[in-house]
Amino acid sequence: MELLILDWLQTHLRCGFLDAALPVISWSANHGEIWILLALVLVLRKSSRRQGWTVALALVLDLVCCNLLLKPLIGRVRPFVVNPAVELLVSPPLDASFPSGHTAASFAAVFALRGSGNPLWKPALAVAVLIAFSRLYLYVHWPSDVLGGALLGAFLGWAAARTSARVYAGLEKR
Repeated sequence: MELLILDWLQTHLRCGFLDAALPVISWSANHGEIWILLALVLVLRKSSRRQGWTVALALVLDLVCCNLLLKPLIGRVRPFVVNPAVELLVSPPLDASFPSGHTAASFAAVFALRGSGNPLWKPALAVAVLIAFSRLYLYVHWPSDVLGGALLGAFLGWAAARTSARVYAGLEKR
């Protein structure tokens, strides 16, 4: 079923504009760059420092859970390995497929922003959805990888916001 979805995207949505735009969008989150940069900018501004640390915590939680634990443990093969006839527009990723790390990091940042009360969560959500879609369009993740990454990221972002709120509340009591 998942292969049918990916093949449908290739057949019906593949075009020059998306072939050019989606690799760039995907690249912006190859190692969480866009979200790390956002966290850094927020940390450097006094008015948003707590929110920046919350995003940073969410990204660290994502790195540990997604890349260090789940991907090696599950070891799922990527779709382009199953269907090598598809022309890849990006360098083939070498790690396991589940969950999508790009998607997990993106949704972790979004939910950390939302949970910490930063209004940037809305445009960040639009970027996260584009990044998640790019992983399907580029044929490097199964739909369940992207869904799993979104759910994992949302939970980790929420957990980071809760943890951050408790830590800052404890610091304010001192």
